[in-house]
Amino acid sequence: MKGLFYFVGALGLIIGLSGCGKRDYEILQSDSPVRETKKISLKEIEYKIQPHDRVSITIYQSPDLTPVNLEQKGFIVDAGGYVSLPLIHRVRVAGLTQSAAARILEKRYGAFLSDPSLTLEVLNKKIYVLGEVKTQGVIELQNDYMNIFQVLAASGGLADTARRDSIYILSYDKSMTMHMRQIDLSSFATLQGSNTIVRPNDIVYVRPNNWKPFRVAADDFTSPFEAVAKVAAPFVTIKYLSD
Repeated sequence: MKGLFYFVGALGLIIGLSGCGKRDYEILQSDSPVRETKKISLKEIEYKIQPHDRVSITIYQSPDLTPVNLEQKGFIVDAGGYVSLPLIHRVRVAGLTQSAAARILEKRYGAFLSDPSLTLEVLNKKIYVLGEVKTQGVIELQNDYMNIFQVLAASGGLADTARRDSIYILSYDKSMTMHMRQIDLSSFATLQGSNTIVRPNDIVYVRPNNWKPFRVAADDFTSPFEAVAKVAAPFVTIKYLSD
């Protein structure tokens, strides 16, 4: 009976601790909902090259102009938005789509090569995933975008502690101003009006559900006892064997 009393008391303490103060493990805490249902056109989806990107450039008629190591590592776009290339030197590509930049480079190479044809691809397109997913981290993009379901699938799916109605996507516009929108996967009607497109450099954050504070508080409460038990285990074993 006394053991049950202690257990109930400890349980109450854990629940009390879980509701106290801010949840330090949860980012983007806000008392007001964040909603954005703006649709994105196909023109907006197409990725535009930015300073510090790495671009792979392949010139089919003259592969010697783009050695394999440069094709794999890419040419760096400097802070001013220029890329330095053999023969044509510095060319501004920042702010252009990959196809538009390729056409400009073809025109510049036309002064040295007969009817040049090339492809340009940005190598460092990534999406960042945080929060209650099976695998947090970086997703490399092969295309210009993914939808939120593809992002979650690449992250191993939602964790049991995830809130299906509260997934945040952080994006930056041309002026580097941050925008945040919230997606509710629990409602098909709400999802139909949402912008589910995730583009390069976006950050996806899946918020924890209401049980997460209890689990974190429970782990914090029991961890000292687990540490003591691990330290005491060898001595208990020796005592048992000696007896």
